[in-house]
Amino acid sequence: MQDLLPLAAEVGERLKARGEKVAIAESSSGGLLSAALLSVPGASAYFLGGAVVYTAKARVLLMDIPREGVAGMRSASEPYALLLARTARERFGATWGLSETGAAGPTGNPYGDAAGHTCIAITGPLEKAITLETRQEDRVQNMRAFTKRALELLRDALG
Repeated sequence: MQDLLPLAAEVGERLKARGEKVAIAESSSGGLLSAALLSVPGASAYFLGGAVVYTAKARVLLMDIPREGVAGMRSASEPYALLLARTARERFGATWGLSETGAAGPTGNPYGDAAGHTCIAITGPLEKAITLETRQEDRVQNMRAFTKRALELLRDALG
């Protein structure tokens, strides 16, 4: 996690300077994205909350997105990542919603995505979704890569 802290601090400072807030919905990063942002002193100025939405049950209980709300979507897809980011933003009343959903490894997911596949989305003053393929089976390495790319996406959106 040490390698993520400078980037999380930069994002935190930008959010604080702009007076903006973020809410997180993450899956295969397992809470690492929230932990990185919360490691910054003064995080309460910009971090409203987050959820590890690792299963369909968590999606319903933590995000209040029923099965009908994801009809026709794969869970490790850009449309699903956007849905998670939008929902986090709306539920917390945040300026930004940031989400991550994928397959950390060492194996892929039931939908045919290989380990190292994730989709990351941001919503707010701008909206964007990206797909990252690390092509690695190392679970921890992938979790770090997913978190780093999500933080970079938010940093870039903040200018």
